[in-house]
Amino acid sequence: MICVIVIASFAIFVVNQSKSASAHQTQEIATGSATVKTGTGTSTRSGSGEGSVHKTIDEASEKLTSPFAGVVSSSSEWLTRGVKLALALLVYGLGVGFVARALRVRV
Repeated sequence: MICVIVIASFAIFVVNQSKSASAHQTQEIATGSATVKTGTGTSTRSGSGEGSVHKTIDEASEKLTSPFAGVVSSSSEWLTRGVKLALALLVYGLGVGFVARALRVRV
């Protein structure tokens, strides 16, 4: 269940980033400006548009991945979330599963 929560949070992040990028590109085409932004990634949490389920998933994922927060110190939100996702899947998916199987075999 932990892995599902972390994956769902990352999927929501990806969808939000895609929507934001699409809206930005549409605006760039409509205005005719071809500026290139070289800034870092920004958070796309959309306060009022965020549902209670979305908030709950994000809060749960943040708590579950908080032990890995110090592992990566990047200004890229994609990199930070990707590393947290990978570590959470590695620890909670493989690690806990391995320990559970080891305990079951010994008992």
